[in-house]
Amino acid sequence: QVQLVESGGGLVQPGGSLRLSCAASGFSLDHYPIAWFRQAPGKEREGVSCISSSDDSTHYTESVKGRFTISRDNAKNTVYLQMNRLKPEDTAVYYCVLQVRLCRAPIAAGPLDSWGKGTLVTVSS
Repeated sequence: QVQLVESGGGLVQPGGSLRLSCAASGFSLDHYPIAWFRQAPGKEREGVSCISSSDDSTHYTESVKGRFTISRDNAKNTVYLQMNRLKPEDTAVYYCVLQVRLCRAPIAAGPLDSWGKGTLVTVSS
């Protein structure tokens, strides 16, 4: 059974950093593209970043380029999202997603994707 469990969210001040983790079970992460999505209160879901299964190439939505970094540790079957220079507009629930489609821009969800339950990131002073 596919399971994705996010962790690492919390409250951070503007300009601070957090690292989100996505621990997978029931499958090997390195065989599938993995994405991070987020949804802020009252806003639509947004694809933040993805990492491919073939060559670990990555994509980012424009608003996080240069601040966020997605990576994979195959030995731990875990994907990470390092978030630096956080802004209040980064406040959202962040979801880890196993994708059927290839990792490419724009980062979009598909009907066959598998989602974790999410972790809340709050950027506030």
